[in-house]
Amino acid sequence: MSKIKLNGGALLAPLPPVMVSCGSGEAANILTIAWTGILNTVPPKTYIAVRPRRHSHALIKESGEFVLNLTPASLARAADYCGMYTGAKVNKWEKCHLTPVAVEEVSVPLIAECPLSLCCKVTEIRSEGTHDIFFADIVGVYAEEGLMDERGKLHLERADLCAYAHGEYFALGKRLGAFGFSAAKKKKSSSVNQKKRR
Repeated sequence: MSKIKLNGGALLAPLPPVMVSCGSGEAANILTIAWTGILNTVPPKTYIAVRPRRHSHALIKESGEFVLNLTPASLARAADYCGMYTGAKVNKWEKCHLTPVAVEEVSVPLIAECPLSLCCKVTEIRSEGTHDIFFADIVGVYAEEGLMDERGKLHLERADLCAYAHGEYFALGKRLGAFGFSAAKKKKSSSVNQKKRR
Protein backbone atom coordinates (compact mmCIF):
# COMPACT_ATOMS: atom_id res chain seq x y z
CA MET A 1 0.00 0.00 0.00
CA SER A 2 1.27 3.45 -0.83
CA LYS A 3 1.42 6.05 1.94
CA ILE A 4 1.19 9.83 1.99
CA LYS A 5 3.40 11.64 4.49
CA LEU A 6 1.57 14.15 6.75
CA ASN A 7 2.87 16.61 9.32
CA GLY A 8 2.92 15.52 12.96
CA GLY A 9 -0.54 15.92 14.44
CA ALA A 10 -3.10 14.65 16.96
CA LEU A 11 -4.59 11.97 14.71
CA LEU A 12 -4.91 8.99 17.04
CA ALA A 13 -8.31 7.38 16.48
CA PRO A 14 -10.82 6.17 17.43
CA LEU A 15 -11.15 7.80 20.84
CA PRO A 16 -13.86 7.68 23.52
CA PRO A 17 -15.94 10.90 23.59
CA VAL A 18 -16.45 10.81 27.36
CA MET A 19 -18.72 13.28 29.11
CA VAL A 20 -16.73 14.54 32.07
CA SER A 21 -18.84 15.78 34.95
CA CYS A 22 -17.13 18.26 37.26
CA GLY A 23 -17.97 20.78 39.94
CA SER A 24 -20.81 20.24 42.40
CA GLY A 25 -24.19 21.66 43.37
CA GLU A 26 -25.38 24.44 41.09
CA ALA A 27 -21.85 24.78 39.68
CA ALA A 28 -21.82 21.20 38.35
CA ASN A 29 -20.95 21.06 34.68
CA ILE A 30 -20.33 18.61 31.83
CA LEU A 31 -17.38 18.77 29.45
CA THR A 32 -16.91 16.38 26.52
CA ILE A 33 -13.34 15.16 26.05
CA ALA A 34 -11.85 12.68 23.61
CA TRP A 35 -8.28 13.01 24.91
CA THR A 36 -8.37 10.51 27.75
CA GLY A 37 -7.26 6.98 28.45
CA ILE A 38 -5.99 4.45 30.99
CA LEU A 39 -2.49 4.90 32.43
CA ASN A 40 -2.26 2.02 34.88
CA THR A 41 -4.16 -1.06 36.08
CA VAL A 42 -3.13 -1.43 39.74
CA PRO A 43 -3.80 1.11 41.08
CA PRO A 44 -6.23 2.16 38.33
CA LYS A 45 -5.18 5.52 36.87
CA THR A 46 -6.47 7.73 34.07
CA TYR A 47 -5.99 11.21 32.64
CA ILE A 48 -7.85 13.93 30.79
CA ALA A 49 -6.40 16.75 28.68
CA VAL A 50 -8.19 20.10 29.14
CA ARG A 51 -7.45 23.52 27.67
CA PRO A 52 -6.87 26.04 30.52
CA ARG A 53 -9.38 28.46 28.99
CA ARG A 54 -12.24 25.96 29.32
CA HIS A 55 -14.78 26.74 32.05
CA SER A 56 -14.45 23.20 33.45
CA HIS A 57 -10.68 23.51 33.87
CA ALA A 58 -11.07 25.74 36.94
CA LEU A 59 -13.78 23.49 38.39
CA ILE A 60 -11.60 20.40 38.12
CA LYS A 61 -8.52 22.20 39.41
CA GLU A 62 -10.39 23.59 42.42
CA SER A 63 -12.11 20.35 43.50
CA GLY A 64 -9.44 17.90 42.36
CA GLU A 65 -12.22 15.56 41.22
CA PHE A 66 -14.12 14.56 38.10
CA VAL A 67 -16.20 11.68 36.72
CA LEU A 68 -15.63 10.05 33.34
CA ASN A 69 -19.05 9.08 31.95
CA LEU A 70 -18.89 6.75 28.93
CA THR A 71 -21.15 7.92 26.12
CA PRO A 72 -23.67 5.59 24.44
CA ALA A 73 -24.56 6.21 20.79
CA SER A 74 -27.97 7.48 21.91
CA LEU A 75 -26.24 10.41 23.65
CA ALA A 76 -23.88 11.39 20.82
CA ARG A 77 -25.82 14.62 20.21
CA ALA A 78 -25.67 15.50 23.93
CA ALA A 79 -21.95 14.74 24.02
CA ASP A 80 -21.36 16.99 21.03
CA TYR A 81 -23.40 19.79 22.62
CA CYS A 82 -21.47 19.52 25.90
CA GLY A 83 -18.23 19.88 23.96
CA MET A 84 -19.41 22.88 21.94
CA TYR A 85 -20.96 25.17 24.57
CA THR A 86 -19.54 26.60 27.78
CA GLY A 87 -21.02 25.81 31.15
CA ALA A 88 -20.34 29.42 32.12
CA LYS A 89 -23.39 30.41 30.03
CA VAL A 90 -25.48 27.24 29.64
CA ASN A 91 -26.85 24.64 32.06
CA LYS A 92 -25.93 21.56 30.06
CA TRP A 93 -27.75 19.22 32.44
CA GLU A 94 -31.05 20.90 31.67
CA LYS A 95 -30.37 21.57 28.00
CA CYS A 96 -29.43 17.94 27.29
CA HIS A 97 -31.99 16.41 29.71
CA LEU A 98 -29.28 14.69 31.75
CA THR A 99 -29.61 13.66 35.39
CA PRO A 100 -26.89 14.32 38.01
CA VAL A 101 -26.56 11.56 40.61
CA ALA A 102 -24.53 11.92 43.81
CA VAL A 103 -21.90 9.27 44.58
CA GLU A 104 -19.92 8.38 47.68
CA GLU A 105 -16.37 8.62 46.36
CA VAL A 106 -16.31 12.20 45.07
CA SER A 107 -18.32 15.41 45.41
CA VAL A 108 -18.96 15.45 41.66
CA PRO A 109 -22.18 13.85 40.31
CA LEU A 110 -22.22 11.14 37.67
CA ILE A 111 -24.57 11.20 34.67
CA ALA A 112 -27.45 8.75 35.22
CA GLU A 113 -28.05 8.22 31.50
CA CYS A 114 -24.49 6.99 30.87
CA PRO A 115 -23.93 3.22 31.21
CA LEU A 116 -20.58 3.41 33.01
CA SER A 117 -19.04 6.12 35.18
CA LEU A 118 -15.52 6.29 36.62
CA CYS A 119 -15.05 8.49 39.70
CA CYS A 120 -11.62 10.13 39.70
CA LYS A 121 -9.38 12.07 42.09
CA VAL A 122 -6.64 14.23 40.61
CA THR A 123 -3.09 13.37 41.68
CA GLU A 124 -1.10 15.67 39.40
CA ILE A 125 -1.59 18.49 36.90
CA ARG A 126 0.97 19.00 34.16
CA SER A 127 1.03 21.69 31.48
CA GLU A 128 1.90 20.30 28.04
CA GLY A 129 1.36 23.29 25.75
CA THR A 130 -2.19 23.85 24.58
CA HIS A 131 -3.61 21.52 27.25
CA ASP A 132 -3.15 20.74 30.92
CA ILE A 133 -3.09 17.03 31.76
CA PHE A 134 -5.04 16.00 34.86
CA PHE A 135 -3.66 12.67 36.09
CA ALA A 136 -6.06 10.89 38.41
CA ASP A 137 -6.76 7.76 40.44
CA ILE A 138 -9.99 5.92 39.59
CA VAL A 139 -11.53 5.54 43.04
CA GLY A 140 -14.93 4.12 42.12
CA VAL A 141 -16.87 2.73 39.16
CA TYR A 142 -20.64 2.68 38.65
CA ALA A 143 -22.20 0.41 36.02
CA GLU A 144 -25.76 0.06 34.79
CA GLU A 145 -27.32 -3.12 36.17
CA GLY A 146 -28.19 -4.37 32.69
CA LEU A 147 -24.49 -4.57 31.81
CA MET A 148 -23.88 -7.26 34.43
CA ASP A 149 -24.67 -10.96 34.01
CA GLU A 150 -25.74 -13.42 36.71
CA ARG A 151 -22.09 -14.19 37.47
CA GLY A 152 -21.21 -10.54 38.01
CA LYS A 153 -19.30 -10.15 34.74
CA LEU A 154 -19.41 -6.76 33.05
CA HIS A 155 -20.60 -6.78 29.40
CA LEU A 156 -19.70 -3.42 27.88
CA GLU A 157 -20.83 -4.67 24.46
CA ARG A 158 -24.36 -4.10 25.77
CA ALA A 159 -23.66 -0.42 26.42
CA ASP A 160 -23.98 0.70 22.77
CA LEU A 161 -20.95 2.95 23.16
CA CYS A 162 -19.86 5.44 20.52
CA ALA A 163 -16.42 6.47 19.32
CA TYR A 164 -14.90 9.69 17.99
CA ALA A 165 -12.52 9.82 15.03
CA HIS A 166 -11.16 12.98 13.41
CA GLY A 167 -14.19 15.18 14.09
CA GLU A 168 -16.91 12.54 13.63
CA TYR A 169 -18.93 10.29 15.94
CA PHE A 170 -19.47 6.59 15.20
CA ALA A 171 -21.54 3.84 16.80
CA LEU A 172 -19.31 0.86 17.55
CA GLY A 173 -19.86 -1.92 15.02
CA LYS A 174 -19.62 -5.68 15.05
CA ARG A 175 -17.51 -7.64 17.50
CA LEU A 176 -14.26 -8.89 15.94
CA GLY A 177 -12.99 -10.99 18.82
CA ALA A 178 -12.09 -10.97 22.51
CA PHE A 179 -8.70 -10.27 24.07
CA GLY A 180 -6.40 -13.19 23.29
CA PHE A 181 -8.48 -14.57 20.41
CA SER A 182 -5.44 -14.51 18.11
CA ALA A 183 -3.66 -17.01 20.37
CA ALA A 184 -6.65 -19.20 21.20
CA LYS A 185 -6.46 -22.81 20.05
CA LYS A 186 -8.97 -23.74 17.38
CA LYS A 187 -11.53 -26.38 18.26
CA LYS A 188 -11.22 -29.53 16.22
CA SER A 189 -14.16 -30.32 13.98
CA SER A 190 -16.57 -33.07 14.97
CA SER A 191 -15.56 -35.15 11.92
CA VAL A 192 -11.94 -35.18 13.10
CA ASN A 193 -13.04 -36.20 16.60
CA GLN A 194 -15.16 -39.03 15.20
CA LYS A 195 -12.22 -40.42 13.20
CA LYS A 196 -10.07 -40.44 16.33
CA ARG A 197 -12.71 -42.48 18.19
CA ARG A 198 -12.57 -45.17 15.49
